[in-house]
Amino acid sequence: MTTLTLEQAAAQLAELGHPTRLGLYRLLVRAGHGGAPVAQLQQQLDVPGSTLSHHLSRLVHVGLVKQVREGRVLRCFAQYDRLNTLIDYMMEECCTESSC
Repeated sequence: MTTLTLEQAAAQLAELGHPTRLGLYRLLVRAGHGGAPVAQLQQQLDVPGSTLSHHLSRLVHVGLVKQVREGRVLRCFAQYDRLNTLIDYMMEECCTESSC
């Protein structure tokens, strides 16, 4: 199992802390393991292509999204293993200092 450093977790959470990026990531999670084409994401979010590209690159940089070119289509995928690692990081010490 991959573990995160405090800095890595903070970077991922910071990128998800932007409303457009969080909405984008939720769309990708909803799309499932088949991912979604950039054009579909752009249409669903109703943002300019350059804006979408910027937000996608931020999520790719922290490892939460992967992009794959399929001919003329650029498909994006939520990286569920990274999301699960982030959630596990947030929960790993849950209730360790209480009597729950």
